[in-house]
Amino acid sequence: MSHPPARVLIVSAEQWARAGLRAELRERGLDAVGVRDIPEALTQGHAQPGRGPVRMLVIEHDTLCDDVHAGMLVRVRARLGDPPMILLAHATRETPPGDWTLVLRRPVTIGELADAVLGLIADSGRLGPIDI
Repeated sequence: MSHPPARVLIVSAEQWARAGLRAELRERGLDAVGVRDIPEALTQGHAQPGRGPVRMLVIEHDTLCDDVHAGMLVRVRARLGDPPMILLAHATRETPPGDWTLVLRRPVTIGELADAVLGLIADSGRLGPIDI
């Protein structure tokens, strides 16, 4: 029986950055999904035929624009089963509160970010088979 690849949810308002990371993760065998903001992330994670559960969240710093969005992120994470979270943070801004598994500060390449995603998913034992 074939298992679906690990799903990664990318939350970023920057369409091209989101699309680039999504393409890189798919190229590496993961099922990457992108959304524009935290409210849209709340619509993700439900069971879908042929897709595995969300195993990683990648959050872009600007999507956490206020306490309301930070509170929604807690709900998103709980709904998804507490997957690891990577924050893509600004170089000079303070890290927002959160249970971040990893904080990467800009500038960071898409390749470095994809390497971090794969490493954390593998370390958590949540990778599952990858179809390449």
